[in-house]
Amino acid sequence: MSEDIYENLTQLGGDNKIPSSPEEAVLERVPNPHKDADYTVRFTAPEFTSICPLTGQPDFAHLVLDYIPGDWLVESKSLKLFLTSFRNHGDFHEACTVSIAKRILSVTEAKWLRLGGYWYPRGGIPIDIFYQTGEPPKGVWIPEQGVANYRGRG
Repeated sequence: MSEDIYENLTQLGGDNKIPSSPEEAVLERVPNPHKDADYTVRFTAPEFTSICPLTGQPDFAHLVLDYIPGDWLVESKSLKLFLTSFRNHGDFHEACTVSIAKRILSVTEAKWLRLGGYWYPRGGIPIDIFYQTGEPPKGVWIPEQGVANYRGRG
């Protein structure tokens, strides 16, 4: 691949500050080097954090993103900065999880995408949020997300 395909990337290889909000975060993409093949890409963020919009207390989640790329891949450093931008963002679990999935989908134009948001308990109740764009293409191996249900101390 020639270097000029990466000339529009603003974050890879640079010194970057954490964006102050998800809206400010720049999510970038790179060309898929195997667009002739359907395959699954997985990103796992086991220490995702955001803030409760009412109490200001931190909320924690284990995110598992699976997608089947078309022409584009999400650039991983920009994804990391985008997810980190939620650290000071106040929103409910459902809003965070679904907006992350939709933003990644809009940038990558993925053939298929699934995001599991496994949120740790708040007030004694864990909340899990799942977003999926439809049926995946046939014949593509998509492993289970492998995140166990919350079991507490037992």
